[in-house]
Amino acid sequence: VQLVESGGGLVQPGESLRLSCAASGFTFSRYAMSWYRQAPGKERELVARVTNAGGGINYADSVKGRFTISRDNAKNMVYLQMNNLKPEDTAVYYCYVPRGYWGQGTQVTVST
Repeated sequence: VQLVESGGGLVQPGESLRLSCAASGFTFSRYAMSWYRQAPGKERELVARVTNAGGGINYADSVKGRFTISRDNAKNMVYLQMNNLKPEDTAVYYCYVPRGYWGQGTQVTVST
């Protein structure tokens, strides 16, 4: 199993980023996928989750209305569109499949 995140970077408050996660080594369309994040000194937290067919989506309260999770089962990809970013969104963002596998993470920094 391999999960490879990309798309992180340094942005100013109010700007947007789109994270991508490329999955391989398992039957992607059978599993829900999630994005987590971990800020310095804090525990890893769930940001968003999408069911295997994309029909069920959940978000952390802190990102509702700003972030959108989506997936493309034909490409084995999951995305996180992040709009109106805030400094408190600064964290390493991880892709997760509920088989116990994590990606290496991608850094998102929101700062002036």
